[in-house]
Amino acid sequence: MAASKPVYQDVTAFIMSNLTTLLDARSVPSEKTALICPSRDSTLSYGFLRSEMNRVALGLSQLGIRKGDRVCIYLDSSPEYLISYFAIWRIGGVAVPTNIVYREDELSHVVDDAGACAVITDHQGAGIIERIREKHPQVCHVVSTGAGGPGVVGWNSFPDAPVQMRATNCYLDDLCHIQYTAGTTGQPKGAMLSHGNWITALDAEREAIRITPDDIYLGIYPMGHVGLSWGLAMLRAGGTYVMMERFDLEQYCALASRYKVTILAGMPPVIHSLVHCPPGTERQLNSARVIISGGGQLLPAIWEMFDRRFHIPVANSYGLSETIVIGSGTTTLPGYPHLTRGYQSVGVPVGYTEVMVVDPDNPGLELGPGETGEIALRGPSVAQGYWNMSGATADVFRPDGWFLTGDIGHIDEEGVLFITDRKKDMIIMSGWKIYPTEVENVIIQHPAISDVAVFGLPDERKGELPVAAVIPMSGSHVTAQELDKFCRNHLAGYKVPRKFIMADDLPRVNGWKLLRRALREKYR
Repeated sequence: MAASKPVYQDVTAFIMSNLTTLLDARSVPSEKTALICPSRDSTLSYGFLRSEMNRVALGLSQLGIRKGDRVCIYLDSSPEYLISYFAIWRIGGVAVPTNIVYREDELSHVVDDAGACAVITDHQGAGIIERIREKHPQVCHVVSTGAGGPGVVGWNSFPDAPVQMRATNCYLDDLCHIQYTAGTTGQPKGAMLSHGNWITALDAEREAIRITPDDIYLGIYPMGHVGLSWGLAMLRAGGTYVMMERFDLEQYCALASRYKVTILAGMPPVIHSLVHCPPGTERQLNSARVIISGGGQLLPAIWEMFDRRFHIPVANSYGLSETIVIGSGTTTLPGYPHLTRGYQSVGVPVGYTEVMVVDPDNPGLELGPGETGEIALRGPSVAQGYWNMSGATADVFRPDGWFLTGDIGHIDEEGVLFITDRKKDMIIMSGWKIYPTEVENVIIQHPAISDVAVFGLPDERKGELPVAAVIPMSGSHVTAQELDKFCRNHLAGYKVPRKFIMADDLPRVNGWKLLRRALREKYR
């Protein structure tokens, strides 16, 4: 299914631009450091990043991949992951990022749903992809960042590209990215993001925290997540991006000190960890001028403790995969401490974003200042809808451009936004979104389980933790350890419940509709 092009009355609909031209900026010297990968002790210059992008783009093109074709990326966060994005976009392809923690069934669903014709992976992932190809023969090509082999093309076999290789021309509303996020059916939904969505998102983020060529950014967000946008915004501005494959507190502080980092990626669990660090940590972070937080609620008490100890402004940000983080979203701004509203708000709209609060039962009715309702966002980074899901698209993407987020909050008299609750039952743990139905669908397959309900419980460090209340079959004696092992064989680790509660019954309305709120209140 190709992305449908909206009808515009604006000349911008006819502007052709490719997102990867951000690497063609003549103002950034080729020899300047673009990306640092400390785990490999490697440094990539802007010139090298540009040449590798073109080399891999040419290689993909020679395989027959064309504009509009979907290419899945199944890698750990790495320079190759970043280059894969750029190479796919360079030829007008559509990147379908996944996470290396995906199990085979999860990856198979994304590959099949997106109709991916190729997958970029590593040597270990190539074996998994080969099994998936047996079920989904539309996957014509497997590219391995390691060595090639039967049915697998080696990354290093691609020839050098011409120095002046140009990007494929794309309209601003041409699809370039399908970002899978949890869906109402328990299966992930693919948010359709365009070149125009991304271009405006990167400029919005650059403007929000005033990124300059002198900035050095420490990124911890997985490259399969739209949080990567902060790193791309850094490259858009000509700065330097220091990447971590996964968060480790001691290493995080050491890298911030070693590279004199000016912008820190963070989340509520990171900030929680920092406030409990031993004395002296402040010196390791003393070059930072801002830390980004998002992906879940930052508790006011933790935020205040961090502010008083480290004196680093927090860009407390609100956005979603469907809006490319704050591409069309809000944030508190460095230099404007009053926007935090006593360490409670998520700030004000960024870039060309509009925000309103609507009646949850009647989204056509806008509510006034201070009234609590569902948050709606509108702006140039809002996705075009969900891939192959016209019904789900119609539910939340309104014809007038507003996107219904499913989050509950209010706006004060001066336009500052506060998040108070979630309309959906989504669990957000350390920025990861976990949909209870997907987890329940796995647990119920265990032969010793009669019924199950998955819900989130608050956690000071991680925001929320997934918990499962299970009803064992009569006469069975299943243990929490057995259920944990069973889940880990079928789900990514972050989706596995952190606690299994053996229950006698589950609260339901009229015997069928599950009351997750009652479970949260009972076991809080």
